[in-house]
Amino acid sequence: MSHAHSHTGSGSRTTRRAFEFGKTHVVRPKGKHQATIVWLHGLGDNGLSSSQLLESLPLANIKWICPTAPTRPVAILGGFPCTAWFDVGELSEDGPDDWEGLDASAAHIANLLSTEPADVKVGIGGFSMGAAIALYSSTCYAMGRYGNGMPYPVCLRAVVGLSGWLPGSRSLGNKIEVSHESRRRAASLPILLCHGISDDVVHCKYGEKSAQSLSSAGFRYIAFKSYEGLGHYTVPREMDEVSNWLSSRLGLEGFSS
Repeated sequence: MSHAHSHTGSGSRTTRRAFEFGKTHVVRPKGKHQATIVWLHGLGDNGLSSSQLLESLPLANIKWICPTAPTRPVAILGGFPCTAWFDVGELSEDGPDDWEGLDASAAHIANLLSTEPADVKVGIGGFSMGAAIALYSSTCYAMGRYGNGMPYPVCLRAVVGLSGWLPGSRSLGNKIEVSHESRRRAASLPILLCHGISDDVVHCKYGEKSAQSLSSAGFRYIAFKSYEGLGHYTVPREMDEVSNWLSSRLGLEGFSS
């Protein structure tokens, strides 16, 4: 996977902030391999905890790839280094966007998916900051390129974002409207957003705004689910929703809820 680093650096304005990604954990499908989903952890977490959550789901036909973000100084933590997909000074859609970090992580994830068999459907999901990268990747897919202009190489079939937000939402509509192909891709990609109403880290309003931004930019298959009493974490009923949604959107065989 080392060639991901040379790929991500080649189109960015500078390579001085290249960070090494951590260990990737894989959960193999227990049945016929029909889909592969990269799942992205939240700030300060790692791929191992994602894999432990996902292997308990009743989705025997999905291969889960759970990478670990680079360790980098994070502005919201006063510059303290921890695992983060990009630098963030404010956990919201209103903070300044670290385009270089966003593109580097989106390219690393696309690279993980690019070697999957042609008959396997691919998607991206994540929690919190991981959800932000999943949603950013959906916009790269629609536009056909990363923010730095390099081509986006993967055909996404489903995106899931839990307790997250959409980076770069302010200019999204203008970027997608310019191309018929971009509008077509946006209109065909199903996205599930889930958020706890009691989330005090990434407030539920940011999840709602992200859904609205995606919808107004031309993403037609947006499902937004909110949960009473849920804070900034996942619960079984939310993961049941994710399992049901993925099974139906990806047409998985042998699903048991």
